[in-house]
Amino acid sequence: MTFIELLQQAWANGNTLLQVGLDPDPKRFPRELDGKPDAIFQFCRDIVDATAQYACSFKPQFAYFAAHRAEDQLEALCAHIREKYPHLPIVMDGKRGDIGTTAENYAREAYERYGAHALTVNPYMGFDSVEPYLGWKDRGVIVLCRTSNPGGSDLQFLKLDSGEPLYLHVAGLVADKWNAGGQCGLVVGATFPNELAAVRQRIGDSMPLLVPGIGAQGGDVTATVNAGRTQAGTGMMINASRAILYASGGDDWREAAATAAQGLRDEINAVR
Repeated sequence: MTFIELLQQAWANGNTLLQVGLDPDPKRFPRELDGKPDAIFQFCRDIVDATAQYACSFKPQFAYFAAHRAEDQLEALCAHIREKYPHLPIVMDGKRGDIGTTAENYAREAYERYGAHALTVNPYMGFDSVEPYLGWKDRGVIVLCRTSNPGGSDLQFLKLDSGEPLYLHVAGLVADKWNAGGQCGLVVGATFPNELAAVRQRIGDSMPLLVPGIGAQGGDVTATVNAGRTQAGTGMMINASRAILYASGGDDWREAAATAAQGLRDEINAVR
């Protein structure tokens, strides 16, 4: 089963567009994990177990693991998700942006070492920085398009000679040329619902959108869903990380994460 097929199945069977982001920050872990050498794995594993019934996918952020020399714990986490929740895709958030054999090795790292079903990539170097990932025909390639950070406008909103903003040009390139194998998606932030709607209009229902910016970053659920959903009421992985991971710092952190995930899932579904 391809990444896209797995994601479509998760939308349908789970009735959810919520993606749970896994951005582990040991400074915010509950006290019960103090001093444990595999605290990052334990924290993320328990978050996964608490929220899986409400999620359409999981998104580990590579830097949060690598910064703590916890790549082995990331491997263990991905193995845990694949074993216990094989119906939920893993989207590795690495925003890779190199070319040639370097990009091929980034792909091997994500798809083979970690077993991720999809990876976020940066298109700044053009198709050469995307093509190597497409060699894994069953995996997804999620291309940065209109990001949720304010500084994204420095480049992404620049107008081309045609008058089209750069982010829409990227969306068109991916939809019209790079997605020939049906493997691609786009990252479009919830903090810019007008641009999110413009991207959906430009690409139609052809690709999924990974939508960060809900929760701690302040994106509005109603505006986001109305702007980015497909005609079928799907087409989105609406990511929330901190609002779920750190819903409580007390002994009830697992239950609080589950409650936060369920609440956000239900809030999204109320708009669909």
